[in-house]
Amino acid sequence: MQSSNARPRGSGGDAESSAENHDSHDVARAGASAGVRYDDPWYDALASGWGETGGDGTSVGPVATARAEREDRDAAAADVYLEVQRSAAFQEVRSRYRRFVVPAGIGFFAWYVAYVVTATSAPGLMARPVAGAVNVAMLAGLGQFLTTFLLTWAYARHARLRRDRAALELRWDTQELTRTARGGASS
Repeated sequence: MQSSNARPRGSGGDAESSAENHDSHDVARAGASAGVRYDDPWYDALASGWGETGGDGTSVGPVATARAEREDRDAAAADVYLEVQRSAAFQEVRSRYRRFVVPAGIGFFAWYVAYVVTATSAPGLMARPVAGAVNVAMLAGLGQFLTTFLLTWAYARHARLRRDRAALELRWDTQELTRTARGGASS
């Protein structure tokens, strides 16, 4: 059996293994003398376009024009994304996102830091009983969970009402422009 670079494996004249004695490999060995072995599972150069042979047995390289055309189409598609990123609609969606996330994130972080600082610096205040065994620290800790759920709900609501429709329209427009730039059919 030969390796992917068409050189025999092993130390030359050793006996072949039982896997190499199969009849299907005899045809491959006969074709290997002409050049490239196509049945070798480790030989993946054909997948990239290298190593193919023409009808006369000469080696044929990859088609440079097809690759250049594909790269041009991909570059045109990449330009579409840059164009969309610079568009007013995209900037509006990003602005709406930032106008919600930045204040909400700062507010939640401030509330969390205030809870931790108060718990460490004013243990007497946090230990003050409110009702039975429930103290201020327990209520503030549960308030952390409550504000997490409220913030999640508010974020989902804001996204649904203020950003999702515009973002979906941008997505469809971008896909259509990309399809057109890559040479696909436009509907």
